[in-house]
Amino acid sequence: MPEMPEVQGLVDFLAGRLPGLTVTRATVANIAALKTYDPPLDALVRTQVVSVSRHGKFVDIETATGAASSLHLVFHLAKAGWLRWYDQLPSTIIRPGKTPIALRIGFSDGSGFDLTEAGTKKSLAVYAARNPTDVPGIERLGPDPLDPRFDRDALAALLAGRRTQIKGVLRDQSIIAGIGNAYSDEILHAARMSPYALAANLTDADIDTLFTAMQQTLAEAIATASGKPPADLKDAKRRGMRVHGRRGEACPVCGDEVRSVFFADNSLEYCPTCQTGGKLLADRRLSRLLK
Repeated sequence: MPEMPEVQGLVDFLAGRLPGLTVTRATVANIAALKTYDPPLDALVRTQVVSVSRHGKFVDIETATGAASSLHLVFHLAKAGWLRWYDQLPSTIIRPGKTPIALRIGFSDGSGFDLTEAGTKKSLAVYAARNPTDVPGIERLGPDPLDPRFDRDALAALLAGRRTQIKGVLRDQSIIAGIGNAYSDEILHAARMSPYALAANLTDADIDTLFTAMQQTLAEAIATASGKPPADLKDAKRRGMRVHGRRGEACPVCGDEVRSVFFADNSLEYCPTCQTGGKLLADRRLSRLLK
């Protein structure tokens, strides 16, 4: 699943190419991906791109209508979506139902992109909006962890009294925006913290360590993604992971075997030596969680 660093990489890439260009095409190939009808998606055609920004894991392409107002093309790539960029947009006809393409956008210099989604479970979401806060997922977002206003005390306030495992807190977009399954694993490994630790039980020292790990992990991942075209971002993410997606491999810190806990539709990875005092975490499908 694309998370904040990869989404920021996409935003940086698009922000270096789109401002000043006019939208010439907006074609939906999978109608289920389009979540809005007012304004219609084709209202974006003939508008000029003003900026590209990020809200959590949402990409926001703002365009000017020429009437002192703006429209926003907002999309969320969900679990299996991605952006395929073309310096010259293909002229081939998109056949709905026979392609992984959900949306095709073209620009006045001939460039453009497709939003694609692999697999049978379709969750990619596209919105045309007058204001990004009209998108329900954006309106519900918590603070961005790399916002200068999000400091150690802001994190402590979010965790106070929360009887929830820290892994779940980091993944909850309404609490902290942009962190998902992969980078929550990486942050907790860097903090040497069990994913099952209860947020409310963290000490001041724990919160200090967690905040530092969060900032450093995300900043390093964004630096890795910076300047890379969309086609290279996924591989860069995989290469940068220390524990996530590395079940059975050696922890790069201590050499212990990286372990997994499986859930209905995903898994978490951790190092027992670094994070749980050598204890193996119980699989939720089989038994109670270990503290």
